[in-house]
Amino acid sequence: MTLPNLITLSRICLIPVFIGLFYLQPDYVEGRPGEILESLSENSLSWVHYSIVSIFVLISATDFIDGFLARRLNQVSKLGAFLDPVADKLLVCTALILLVDYYHTWFVTIPSVIIISREILVSALREWMSEIGQRANVAVSWIGKSKTLVQMVAIIFLLIHQPLFTFSEEEINIMGFALLFFATFLTLWSGIKYLVAGLKTFDS
Repeated sequence: MTLPNLITLSRICLIPVFIGLFYLQPDYVEGRPGEILESLSENSLSWVHYSIVSIFVLISATDFIDGFLARRLNQVSKLGAFLDPVADKLLVCTALILLVDYYHTWFVTIPSVIIISREILVSALREWMSEIGQRANVAVSWIGKSKTLVQMVAIIFLLIHQPLFTFSEEEINIMGFALLFFATFLTLWSGIKYLVAGLKTFDS
């Protein structure tokens, strides 16, 4: 087992920890999801919120670290090529489902449904393309990498349920919603490109 693959596996193992911390938020413990408790400071994150954001940032950052190390150490492997996108999809889809539960608004629900549906569709497409030996036609493109980055940044903003630095909670939410819609646009764009490539292969 190479170091990059171990890092990728650690990302997957941290997802249950992320879920557990998410439901330890005071909003859920007190039975009032979607509300900010008056007992929390308005100028800082609670330790739970801080831990949730920190773990998500850590998992997201290691997405780039394991790929960099695999190339730098010449340890690129088929296992790593399989695990890396799986870890990304598990993290993003899990976070989006949790955020849908938290916010209860179409601003989050509709983009989340689109993003998750796209991930399922493209995964199925790649599986089919692999079966016919044409997987290279739907290899990860710069658009796909960009949408993953924007998705993760949007989720980070939406995980911050408190004022931060000079920004109010409302301003942070607005930035998170805007980034999520932009991520949805990139998701649709990349999904259509993969689908068109798949259809061309089917026609041929």
